[in-house]
Amino acid sequence: MLFNSISFLIFFPTVVVLYFLMPQKYRWVFLLAASYYFYMCWKAEYIVLIIVSTVIDYYAGIKMEQAKEKIKKRRFLFLSLMSNLGLLFTFKYFNFFTNSFESVLNNFNIFYDSPMFKMLLPVGISFYTFQTLSYSIDVYRGERKAERHLGYFALYVSFFPQLVAGPIERSTRLLPQFFEKHEFDSTRVSDGLKLMLWGFFKKVVIADRLSILVNQVYNNVEAHEGVSLLLATYFFAFQIYCDFSGYSDIAIGAAQVMGFSLMDNFNRPYYAKSISEFWKRWHISLSTWFRDYLYIPLGGNRVRKWRWYINLFVTFLVSGLWHGANWTFVIWGAIHGFYLVFAIWTNKITNRIYSVLKLYQGSKARKIVDVLITFHLVLFAWVFFRANSFNDAIYILGNIFPLNIEEFFKLLSSTGATQAALGLTKRGIILAFLSIGFMEIIHFFQRHRKMRSFLSEKPLIVRWFVYYILIIAIISFGEFRMQEFIYFQF
Repeated sequence: MLFNSISFLIFFPTVVVLYFLMPQKYRWVFLLAASYYFYMCWKAEYIVLIIVSTVIDYYAGIKMEQAKEKIKKRRFLFLSLMSNLGLLFTFKYFNFFTNSFESVLNNFNIFYDSPMFKMLLPVGISFYTFQTLSYSIDVYRGERKAERHLGYFALYVSFFPQLVAGPIERSTRLLPQFFEKHEFDSTRVSDGLKLMLWGFFKKVVIADRLSILVNQVYNNVEAHEGVSLLLATYFFAFQIYCDFSGYSDIAIGAAQVMGFSLMDNFNRPYYAKSISEFWKRWHISLSTWFRDYLYIPLGGNRVRKWRWYINLFVTFLVSGLWHGANWTFVIWGAIHGFYLVFAIWTNKITNRIYSVLKLYQGSKARKIVDVLITFHLVLFAWVFFRANSFNDAIYILGNIFPLNIEEFFKLLSSTGATQAALGLTKRGIILAFLSIGFMEIIHFFQRHRKMRSFLSEKPLIVRWFVYYILIIAIISFGEFRMQEFIYFQF
């Protein structure tokens, strides 16, 4: 079931009404049933995978807590890791690794037909796998007690607002909330609905419109060059942000309506002044997961410098692989790992260059330059993330330049075949620019606090004017083709 579907517009209000009408002791049962139903709307059989993962980690957690010897704790941690990662590998990475192995052998004239595992990728498997793994690791480390209530633990694994694309919640934060009684609070419900409205705007008005041009160009790159490739690349940067942050806003808002608090997953990432800062603002729940469960256990920055570089690079290689079973994702992760290592290695040189240019730390000019450089470094890496293959990515990077600005205006003024090749009309392209501009104005006001807090201080007429603008924009300009969220494939 998609958030941007009629089914969800019926499902969600029904769940909320019944949830608040139901006695507290039955609410967890109802939410668990609703969450399982929500997931089964994609492919009912795959609910078995969630149940298996839930039971194994529930059992492993209790056994780890009961074990007095560390070696016994490790056995049950190993059970949790191997079962969850085994399922993830089988469904997501088996074909990727066997095909890669076959290609290597073929290069040495050793011909081998790799076995193929022909199964659909379970929606959200990477997300709920990481969520339940964090619980097992926390219990092993002694950072939390094992959960004894199987129902509440099952709800933690499958809570429907964030089940298929996060945020990836820690058990120490989300699990205790299921034991609390949540009364109906009109202010809290209103705030949650406002955030959901903003998420729907980003998804159906911006992301889904941009996807039309991006898909048209990136799925047929050799038919394009210059401005159209560059426009599609810029559009993808905003498409993936609006698509994923839109999902997160809807998920966080939906949970808030029912009284649950999920962590913020995005914080204006394209305003970051460095790649390091970008990863503190983008997909925060995943970047902090890798920090706490991979980067720090590898030694973090508390090791020799060469080892620190390796720790950073390995973390981002794994992050790239997490995103998809394709070498383009691995390269994307490697690029970001290289960015971070290179920034550390050249820090003194960079500061000297800025001093010569009189771009001093903290100055507005320095901030603008840093934001622009960071954004375009991220943009370069997005090419590999979005491209269907490595060869497509190389073609795009090799054919974007040189640019002819007149070509852009001809593109806007042209009709027929040119715009058919792009998928968007002149009106659609202009509308895309205007909606992105509107979003960036909102981001400007969000520099120091959330927009909902800012609006709450304004007169009623101002608040409702903004809300109606969003509603009218969604109804009038939204793309209602029920497009899946990009991160569902991960």
